[in-house]
Amino acid sequence: MTQKIQETTDFLIEKGMDNPEIAIILGTGLGKLIDYIEIEKGIDYEDIPNFPVSTVEFHKGKLIYGKMSGKRILAMQGRFHYYEGYTMQEITFPVRVMKALGVKYLLISNACGAMNLEFKKGNLMLIDDHINLLGDGPLRGKNHNGLGPRFPDMSQPYSAFLNEKMEHIAAKNNITLYKGVYVAVAGPNLETRAEYRFLRGIGADVVGMSTVPEVIVANHAGLPCAAISVITDECDPDNLKPVDIDDIIETAGRAEEDLIKLFKLLIEEI
Repeated sequence: MTQKIQETTDFLIEKGMDNPEIAIILGTGLGKLIDYIEIEKGIDYEDIPNFPVSTVEFHKGKLIYGKMSGKRILAMQGRFHYYEGYTMQEITFPVRVMKALGVKYLLISNACGAMNLEFKKGNLMLIDDHINLLGDGPLRGKNHNGLGPRFPDMSQPYSAFLNEKMEHIAAKNNITLYKGVYVAVAGPNLETRAEYRFLRGIGADVVGMSTVPEVIVANHAGLPCAAISVITDECDPDNLKPVDIDDIIETAGRAEEDLIKLFKLLIEEI
């Protein structure tokens, strides 16, 4: 793995993607942030050594390098999911490369369903903690001590520094920002009524199919991270209706304006 990380890192540096300060992983329906980056380089995943290729139709599959708010940004326009058939190590490989390139902070976004009925569709949730129900983890297998410790601490998986700044920015700019627990499931099917009740019962506010593997690896690597969930549907098991993926994408797009403002202002401050 270390050899592959070095190979990919060297390739990106040769292409001019050197010394990024902040990395961003953009989730489902959340690609417009790219429009606010002064793009200097863009490379398709398929052209990057050792990178997986996104198979989800509404994920662009491109690594973007440029500037936003005066900072050097590395952005993944499209991510990888466990349900696509990738291993956890493949899903999180880009995070390893980000760390090797010198990234100081990682920001993540995703689309989710809300089981906390106080949370409303079209708003944002700051992830304070998570539950991993993917059935696997990215650190299983031999540990490479140069990448991180065998047993990384997860008592504060999301940076308190970044979370406090985002809460302050949201309050100052009248952005509705809930705060709660994200549970990751394997997917790609959505949940049954009984599963929503179960997930809410074990302490989760929202559910999705991503983010947790990247956060685990970021913690393993000592890379401070924060994550925002865009609530695209309300998952009330007593009033559950079929979900339309097009509606999810549309809702994510409407909520993206607040997400972009939040990330832009955060990047200015850190």
